[in-house]
Formats: sequence, C-alpha cells, structure tokens
Amino acid sequence: MTSPGRTEHLVLPGVLTADQADLTVAGILAVQRADGAIPWFRGHHLDPWDHIEAAMALDAGGRHRAAERAYDWLAAHQNDDGSWYAAYQDGDAAQVTDRGRESNFCAYVAVGVWHHYLATGDDGFADRMWPVVHAAIEFVLQLQQPGGEIGWKREPAEEGGAIVTDALLTGSSSIHQALRCALALAEAREEPQPDWELATGALGHAIRSHPERFLDKSRYSMDWYYPILGGAITGSAAAARIEADWDRFVVPDLGVRCVLPNNWVTGGESCELALALWVMGESDRALEILQAIQHLRADDGMYWTGYVFDDRARWPEERTSWTAGSLLLAVAALGGHEATTAVFSGERLPAGLEPDCCR
Repeated sequence: MTSPGRTEHLVLPGVLTADQADLTVAGILAVQRADGAIPWFRGHHLDPWDHIEAAMALDAGGRHRAAERAYDWLAAHQNDDGSWYAAYQDGDAAQVTDRGRESNFCAYVAVGVWHHYLATGDDGFADRMWPVVHAAIEFVLQLQQPGGEIGWKREPAEEGGAIVTDALLTGSSSIHQALRCALALAEAREEPQPDWELATGALGHAIRSHPERFLDKSRYSMDWYYPILGGAITGSAAAARIEADWDRFVVPDLGVRCVLPNNWVTGGESCELALALWVMGESDRALEILQAIQHLRADDGMYWTGYVFDDRARWPEERTSWTAGSLLLAVAALGGHEATTAVFSGERLPAGLEPDCCR
C-alpha cells in the first residue's frame, strides 16, 4: 500500500505512518468526483476554500493529477465576475445552495495554484490558471474597504449583489496569504501587479494595527492564530499573541477549541494552529498538537470533525475531506515538503509590503 517517494514526508511519529498517510490521501481521493470537485464528503456541499485545501493535500501526497483536476473544476465554473458561489450541493456546479460570494473563499485559489505550481513546476498549468487567479483577486479587491480590511462577501446578484462591508479577521488573514501567493505567481510570470502590492500592504497593516476594523469574533480560535498563519503577524508579536490565549483555547491531550466557551475541540482548528506554530519555529509544540488529535482518526484514514469532551462524543458525525487535508498539510510542513513549506513559511513570497505611511 505504501508509495515510496510520495508520502515519506508525511511520516511523523505519533501522527502518521507511511501506510496511514496513504490511507488518508486515498480517503480524500474517494470523496473527489469524476469532474474534480471535492465536497466535504459525498452528499454534502462543496465550498471553494475547503475544496482547495483538500486539493493542496493531494499535492502534498503526490497525487498531482487529481489536484490538477480540482483546479480545472474551479476554472470551469468560475463566475464571470471572477468569483465562485459559497456552496454547491455535492460539488455539482448546477446545484448552487448558497449564491453569496465570499471573499476569502474566492481569494484562496491563489494559494492553491501557487502550491501546485511549486509542487509540479508545470508552466502550462500556471499559464492556464493565471487568468483564473487574476480574475478572482480582482473580484476580492473590489471588496477592500478604505481601512485596508476586506469585506466579507457580496450578496447574491438576485438580491442586489451588495458588498457586505463587515470584515472578518480570519477571512482577511487568509486573504493576506492569498494576495502574497498571487503576487508570487505574478512575479514568476513577470507580470507585476502594483495595485495588488498596495492592497496587500494596507490589509497587513489593518490586521496588525487596527483590530477595531474587524468584527469581534475573539471567541473563535481562528481569530487567535490566523493572523500568524496568514503571515500578517510575525516574530515577537506572534509569540506574544499565542501565549496570551494558549490556555483559553488549547485543551491538553485533546486539541484546540473551536469556539469559547464550548467544550468542543476540532481537528481543522488544531491542525491550523499546528501550522501556525510551525511557521513561528515552534515545531515541538506543533507536533504535540497533532499527536493530541489522533483520537479523531477513523479506521478509514479520515478524521472526525470534532469531539465534545464533556459528553465524550464525536460531533458532528462527519469525516470531512478538509479536516483530513489540514492534517496532511500540517504534517507536510513539519516533514519539509518543499511546496507546502514555501507557501506557509512565506518563503518565495513578497515581503516589505507595509504602506509607506506606516513603516
């Protein structure tokens, strides 16, 4: 069952053996439709962000053709304005269940495309996907507010298509990473995008210095670590941020709470925190978090979404492609997978984008 050379970087003590890594990759492949779509699980919906997270995990697992088909699905079903809808039933593009167009969902294609390009070196893929990324970023930047933050979404066109100007810190932090990946792709193609650079600088400044510009979602662990994972907060500021709320969100030997005060740890948030810790150089603590959530692993290699520890119950009763994907990406980073480390560490991504007025 092992695939020499494909998943050796996915072997991590107390987290994954080579056979277990292969089984998890196979679990995501089993969810993927023939047209490339990757819903949460078969019969549930697809959202573009989680679809891309799962595709990135396939690249980390060496399944490059399957990952490419996932990006082909995005290219085939991108809206004329550069967006995608928020949800498609079972990944069926003809069955849209949420016609909102969320900014961080749309921006994340830049992260996935850059990751795939670094994993494969496929110039033809980059050429084919560049118009897709360009249109998506242009759509997202239409939602940027004067303070640099990014509005959450556009309402459905049939409801007027208004921009929701409220900004989410987690979403904007994810967009910060996506903009830097888009700029890296533009640089590789020798197609500079100075407006994107200005937008990225303004967004990073807002994240670092103006929390009042974002909706207060501080009960959610994602708002705690995502500014670090998205590359906006680094160094001593990142370390201080993690230490300030560690005891609020981390449950020893179980994982990371999704939202306070609920006694519910989730696999996705735990893996993303592990990635953020790795970004900070805290590999030992990242490993401890990944080891702590192995109680969520199922016999089929997939991972339960979460665990309510008061009731000793896995909840909800679902094993999602994106939870497995986040685990594989965190392990790939710790294991030195070149494309994954480059995307999340900021290596080969542009720096020095702080607005001149704020340096």
